[in-house]
Amino acid sequence: MRHLTYTCQRGGKGHSLPGFWRVAVLGFVAMCLLAMPGQGHAADTDAAQGMSREQAQQVLAVMNDPAKRAEFTNTLSAIASRLPSAPAAPAAAPRPAATDALSVEPDTLGSDLVQDMGSLRGRLIVQAQHFVALFGDLVFVAHWTHTIFADPQSRMILFDAMGRATLILLLALAAEHGFSLLLRKPLLKVTERAVATERRLNLPDATATAAPPPAGATAQDKDDAQARQGDIQAQHATLRLLTRVPYSLMHLLIKLLPVGLFFALGTCFAYLLTTTHQAMLVTLTLTNAYVVARVVYLLMETLFVPHSPAIRLCSASDQTAFMVTHWLNFLVAAPSVVVCLSTLGGVFDMPARGTEAIIRSVVLIEHVLVAIFTWRVRMHVALALQPPARLRTQPFWMFLGRLVYLWWVPAMFFNFALWLIWATHIQGGYAWIIRTVILTTAVVILSRVLSVLIFNLQNRLFHVSPAMEARYPGLQARVNYYYPVSRKILSFLMFFASAMLFLQALGLPAIHFLFHGRLGPKIIGAMLSVLVAYTVAIFIWEAANAALQGQITRFENSSQTGRASRLRTVLPIIKTVLLALIIIIVAVTTLSQIGINVAPLLTGAGIMGAAIAFGAQSLVKDFITGFFMLVENAIQVGDWVTAGGVSGTVEHLSIRTLRLRSVNGDLHIIPFSEVSSIANTSRDYNLVVVDFMIDLSQDTKQLCAILHEELELMRKTPRYGHLIMSEFAFLGIEQADGNGARFLGSVRTTPGSKWTVYREYYARLAVRMNNEGIKFPVPSFLNLLDNGPGADGLKVTAAVPPTTGTHAPQA
Repeated sequence: MRHLTYTCQRGGKGHSLPGFWRVAVLGFVAMCLLAMPGQGHAADTDAAQGMSREQAQQVLAVMNDPAKRAEFTNTLSAIASRLPSAPAAPAAAPRPAATDALSVEPDTLGSDLVQDMGSLRGRLIVQAQHFVALFGDLVFVAHWTHTIFADPQSRMILFDAMGRATLILLLALAAEHGFSLLLRKPLLKVTERAVATERRLNLPDATATAAPPPAGATAQDKDDAQARQGDIQAQHATLRLLTRVPYSLMHLLIKLLPVGLFFALGTCFAYLLTTTHQAMLVTLTLTNAYVVARVVYLLMETLFVPHSPAIRLCSASDQTAFMVTHWLNFLVAAPSVVVCLSTLGGVFDMPARGTEAIIRSVVLIEHVLVAIFTWRVRMHVALALQPPARLRTQPFWMFLGRLVYLWWVPAMFFNFALWLIWATHIQGGYAWIIRTVILTTAVVILSRVLSVLIFNLQNRLFHVSPAMEARYPGLQARVNYYYPVSRKILSFLMFFASAMLFLQALGLPAIHFLFHGRLGPKIIGAMLSVLVAYTVAIFIWEAANAALQGQITRFENSSQTGRASRLRTVLPIIKTVLLALIIIIVAVTTLSQIGINVAPLLTGAGIMGAAIAFGAQSLVKDFITGFFMLVENAIQVGDWVTAGGVSGTVEHLSIRTLRLRSVNGDLHIIPFSEVSSIANTSRDYNLVVVDFMIDLSQDTKQLCAILHEELELMRKTPRYGHLIMSEFAFLGIEQADGNGARFLGSVRTTPGSKWTVYREYYARLAVRMNNEGIKFPVPSFLNLLDNGPGADGLKVTAAVPPTTGTHAPQA
């Protein structure tokens, strides 16, 4: 911009702009740059480098003079019309269209959830960056370390101080350890005196069990005895504690003596063996930190005393005592490190921000160790907080006994909350913790009370009265089938409501989010819609099952076993189709509620269904034909039918195939798609058709009388009487020619018994007609023979169904 020259094409010649115009243009460009967003600092720098103070005053004078401002505007217009236009930016390549089959519709639960999850991810990233920024000042520590080690004098001072302090501490630790070894015998004597004192007082062991109540005692007597026993145990525990206190204090004082020796030696050596002020301060700081840590550890160890249970002040097992004292070694170290860092940072001129960053890190490690320790002792503390055995049967104390198993959850929460408030200096943070404790406790108690009430109401709703069970048998079993699912749904709803109240207690706007936010009402609406859809689907399914089962029961009670068997056969396919429809409707409703566009799914499912139906059309035909065969009651198990060119007894019916057992014992499995017609011999009645040729001179009345008499004789017999349903019916002469006359008659029988009747009838007629001399026509080529009429011309047919080389079934 410093060497910028502007020209305008006037009459084909280029003229340089006057000086003040050049300055004015430069000022205008500077103002444009300043007006651009995000370019203010760069434009200010460029303007400062390209314009002097005098030039800026000239630009201001031009802008304030109307005449000069108008001329300046005309000049800029001429420049704009003559300058070449900037090349157009290349068009952005269109984004490829989404090819996913599933798409989320706008302004739905799914789209809002995706957007909110994206914004939540952004906020979490920001919070993570803020958390990491708490330790960003560790860069100052690295810079300080580099500065110290780069300077030979500073490095020498640091090594001298650390070396002398380490040597002094090692000497003091050796003296402390030696003195501790000398004090072992006094410690053992203190323990022996404590044991002797307890034996002299004859105090029972804390773990001793109470004597059982006498036989025949009432419940009130048992409670009174337990209460008195509890009071006695409490008195003994108090007396035992008071007895152990002097010995515990003596044990503590003896263990503090080596620590005092360490402190004295460390302090003296710090003044005697150091040559620099820094070395003395480092030694004193490390000595004081170690002494503080040891004193705190010994005070806490006095409560547990893992090696001397006789002077232990708290009722804990040896395993618990060893574990707690082991963790105390780590927990008391962090405060000592904090004290050292806060002092040593100032000794060696470490930046305050670096010291604070190190302290924050060390304190965070301390809180992490506390959290791990809390997790390790969670069961021990929960068992110690359990209510007395006589109160555990009461609902309230039972609830408290279960609740104390979760004590570690708020403990860990407040552990890290305290560190966060301390590290970030949150205003009102501790008041927030107190308020949160009260509100969360109230939420837990309220949620438990409501859960008890709601679960009791559920138990009442799912209990079927005996009268209802007698009216609808099996109703209680069906209701019990859905009890676990409904219990889980109620538990989830209770957990969801408790979680929202818990978040509200923490200060988060959970209730406002649910009822007044953009996503909350849609979540509630979707949950209610899905819940209603599933409830309606279950009611429809159970009502349909109950109606079908009730219909089968009514058929069986009314002796309609055939219809009951037929309905029971088609019952699986009806249930399958109904279940498929319910699942499809509920699934589509659920997907549409969460915002997924179901149109592509339905289109794809339709295309796939059409393809499957086209490829398996024979199978589909089997199912459809079989379904209608069963619904129309065309055949039943045990019927003699002719289907697909095969005759036999029906042994099994499915929705797709028919199984026939023929006379020769073969089992034929016939798909319904191959059955074009069915001839059922076992329905309503059968006809025995008598069809034979007689001589033209034979008296038909005589023949009808013979047939009628023989049939009546058969009807009087017990074996065949119930099989014959009608008298012999003469149908007439069908034809008469030179070969004789064709005699027709019929007899009606019960279903499936015509073969038994016509065989016996045929045998009787053969004998009777031979005895009566019934004339039958004789073929013309036998006319030369003098044969009398016989029974060879008799033909009795019984409309036997066509068979494949088989005979009619036996009786």
